[in-house]
Amino acid sequence: MNPESMTARRGRLAPLQATFSWRLIGPLILMALWQLASQFSWVDSMTLPSPATVGQTFWRLIEDGRLLPSIQVSAVRAFTALLFGAVIGVVLALCAGLSRIGESLIDGPLQIKRAIPTLAMIPLFIIWMGIGEATKVTLIMFSVLIPVYINTHAALRGVDARYIELAETLKITRWTFIRRVALPGAMPGFFTGLRLAVAHSWTSLVVVEQINATSGIGYLMTRARAYGQTDIIMVGLVLYAVFGLLSDSAVRTTERKVLSWRNTLGR
Repeated sequence: MNPESMTARRGRLAPLQATFSWRLIGPLILMALWQLASQFSWVDSMTLPSPATVGQTFWRLIEDGRLLPSIQVSAVRAFTALLFGAVIGVVLALCAGLSRIGESLIDGPLQIKRAIPTLAMIPLFIIWMGIGEATKVTLIMFSVLIPVYINTHAALRGVDARYIELAETLKITRWTFIRRVALPGAMPGFFTGLRLAVAHSWTSLVVVEQINATSGIGYLMTRARAYGQTDIIMVGLVLYAVFGLLSDSAVRTTERKVLSWRNTLGR
């Protein structure tokens, strides 16, 4: 790699690193207030352990081999459901956004599903699919699918009519239209939906892992609740929060790179 390209690459990475650093200020202030509240006994340590205590518990769980396997199981569940949900959501949005027949068949049922909380369907999915991994991943996937579909579909419907007219004038193929016009036009909406989907994947994971689970972060939290181990519960909550923040930051970084042609405020 020549020096010019290395300099350009560092120039692109610097704003991203600076943005991520600024986003850490809020969580760090929250941690400091939490530590002060514990240090000055504004909160009961049995009710809310201090960040220092949570950190010690975190390392203890790593050393005794309980935490890392649980993190791996939870991450696989969340990202598997996120992948399937995002892909299915985009495909359904394309079918509904590019065809009147597709919209008639797809949009109505998905709007009905949107009105039904996915977590309210847990008893039904347990009856249908049991309490294994398939149920957990499917429930998270349905939570992910809806925001991706809604935002991608809305972006498709908002594609400038002039581009559609130009495509018709040039008589390009359907696949070329999808690849050159529809997908680029839907990208901003897709990334908005993906950011919401990432948040939904972790919030849904918190619930499904505490229902008849035998592994994962939620399982550790459920066992800790039975024994009154508040510090372990807080470790789980902090991990969910950290994974959510890192996932959102990864999506935002990818969005900036993919949509670098946009010049929008605050990005």
